[in-house]
Amino acid sequence: MHDETDAPGVDPGRTDPGSSMAVSRGPGGGSSVVAFVRRHRLAVTITAAALVLALAGTGAVFAGAATNAGANAAIEPSTTPTPTAEPARAVPAEAVAASRVRTCSVAEAAADPRLANMQAQVVKASTGEVLYDRGGTTPSRTASVMKVLTSAAALSVLGSGYRATTTVVKGAEPGSIVLVGGGDVTLSRTPSGDETAYPGAAHLDELARQVHEAWAADPANPPITKLILDASYFGGEEWHASWALSERELGYMPNITALMVDGDRDDPYTNTSWRSEDPIGRAGQAFADELGGVGTIERGTAPAGAAQLGAVSSPTVAELIDKALVVSDNTVAEMLARLVSIETGAGNTFASLNAGILEGLEGYGVDAAGITIVDGSGLSPDNAVPPSYLTRLFAKVNAREASLGYILDSLPISGERGSLAYDDRFWGDNSVADGRVIAKTGWIDTGYTLSGVIRAADDTDLTFAVYALGDVTEEAKTAIDTLATAFYRCGDNLSNQ
Repeated sequence: MHDETDAPGVDPGRTDPGSSMAVSRGPGGGSSVVAFVRRHRLAVTITAAALVLALAGTGAVFAGAATNAGANAAIEPSTTPTPTAEPARAVPAEAVAASRVRTCSVAEAAADPRLANMQAQVVKASTGEVLYDRGGTTPSRTASVMKVLTSAAALSVLGSGYRATTTVVKGAEPGSIVLVGGGDVTLSRTPSGDETAYPGAAHLDELARQVHEAWAADPANPPITKLILDASYFGGEEWHASWALSERELGYMPNITALMVDGDRDDPYTNTSWRSEDPIGRAGQAFADELGGVGTIERGTAPAGAAQLGAVSSPTVAELIDKALVVSDNTVAEMLARLVSIETGAGNTFASLNAGILEGLEGYGVDAAGITIVDGSGLSPDNAVPPSYLTRLFAKVNAREASLGYILDSLPISGERGSLAYDDRFWGDNSVADGRVIAKTGWIDTGYTLSGVIRAADDTDLTFAVYALGDVTEEAKTAIDTLATAFYRCGDNLSNQ
């Protein structure tokens, strides 16, 4: 639009009195025009006002309105009209990103009746975004996935290099010694150099050698004839009331005591082996056999300040976690849980585990509301942990925060390592996810579980937890693997529908 001074036939120096419009003089004068205006002043004024309003409606406003009656307001030549300012518009402080529409559904796999009462949650590890949720905030039994919480607490409270130590001290009576259990369930009665179900385990024959050497150093010592067994480091019941006794008979769990050998297995070299009802007595007899000449074995406690005659130590916490997770060793998990509870000052019984382990988990900054911990292994159906806790803890495991990288390195891997490499896991069509599911398995009579990290087909890292609870059979394992494989295929495109 041109400025008014550009229009042909306009005299910029004259306006009609009382009007905001400049009046054009045609060639040769213009008195007739002036006379016309004087006779029809009202009509001209109304017409001029209407024109101004019309122009204002299109955004054009002209300067030069009269300031008072009888005064002429001159229009400056070549002056650009000043537009009327529009009121400021409210804008959002930040641009709101559009939510992504994800289209990959796992509805068919999730509807598998073999999953019974299914709970699940999947989270994008890098952002914490929940991609899939079915009852994910409801605390429920975890089965052996509980070992992940126990391991995380042990790393926090004990540290990756902690070792449990078994000692022998001099007894109060002449010729007596005391074998003091320090909670090492891996201590072995096999010959040194043998590798048992617990790699790196200490051996009783080495402990006996140290004792003989220290005893012989004092010629005044009589022969060793009495062995006292001190297992007081752990207190309370040895068997939790919620555990099925069949777990001991089938070889999955011993009585939990601070003194035992080979996890109280009949066969020290196998993971699953019948356990006795008296781990302390079995350990005492095995040590007496190594010492020789012992005529009496009894229970008791070590005298305060007694001289130490020998000591051997367990594998490190990092090594114990590997055993607890990769083959789901219940005995080691209970050992770690009890040591955590003792170290935090919560106590040395089953009843103290909830407070001890939860204190150990506090430092990871994951909300533990609703969690109930009854044991360290997950064997009890009374444990309760929401899948949402696991997905968030595993995000930290995946990022190797603090010392949690030890957990990531110890987990089973689909088709490659531990309990996810067995013939009944990730077989058939599910083998497409081999090497991509890094997770802890779980099984009790009323539930199968799986939780960990999925390195999805699109290279998105997902953390997940799946519980199949209720009336379940072994077929639940395949159904869980199929659902996990579906998560793997979907990756970041996983839909919550």
